[in-house]
Amino acid sequence: MSDFPVVSTGENVTRQVLSDHSDLMVVAFRFAAEGAIGALHNHPHVQSTYVESGRFVFTLGDEEREVKAGDSFVIPSELTHGCICLEPGTLIDCFTPRRDDFL
Repeated sequence: MSDFPVVSTGENVTRQVLSDHSDLMVVAFRFAAEGAIGALHNHPHVQSTYVESGRFVFTLGDEEREVKAGDSFVIPSELTHGCICLEPGTLIDCFTPRRDDFL
């Protein structure tokens, strides 16, 4: 288990850093209820997302994509993205370089 704290990022959504290095960070986002929102945002980091469990609708720029457990995808730097939880679950996100704002 990670020594990093669990941080609330919105109603029924938490974030926990699982591991980090200056070049890479792994983070779990846990969505506890249908309808929980990962707010639209962008950042300079390249992000990969693996759907560990649950089901989500992601907005990726002008595209919407439904994803489920076992799916993965990459989000380029500065692309506006966010999601809505359709079934509670966990997203495992990797960021390069590390998200210092999460520490």
